[in-house]
Amino acid sequence: MDSEIKGTAVLHVRADRSRCCGYGLCAQLCPQVYKLDENGIVYLESDTVPPELESEAREGAAACPAEALTVEAAGA
Repeated sequence: MDSEIKGTAVLHVRADRSRCCGYGLCAQLCPQVYKLDENGIVYLESDTVPPELESEAREGAAACPAEALTVEAAGA
């Protein structure tokens, strides 16, 4: 898989729903990437982070007290 699109690394996000405690900080910081289900547990509509949302996605992952989220370059 090619992990570069026009010079920008493709980022993937992973959510470990079993670790999520439902604080919702991720969705507050980056609602375009992190969604909450009816129980307040994180889910992803896509595992790919748009380049323009990299900073917000990383901030949302870093804010998770349960460390349930990771953002990394494709193939990492």
